[in-house]
Amino acid sequence: MLGDFGLALALVLVIEGFLPTVNPPGFKRTMRMLTELDDKQVRRWGLTLMMVGAGLIYWMKN
Repeated sequence: MLGDFGLALALVLVIEGFLPTVNPPGFKRTMRMLTELDDKQVRRWGLTLMMVGAGLIYWMKN
């Protein structure tokens, strides 16, 4: 279980680092747009992404 968690964390870091490496101006523009969203919108997006991720994990493990 801990090995799977470590692998998942490493994959997240690789994916999160991809956009700023490939397209720094686009990454900066996206981050600026995120700061303009209100907290409710950011929470909604975060919850949606977590639910999709949890659903994918469940689907892949079963």
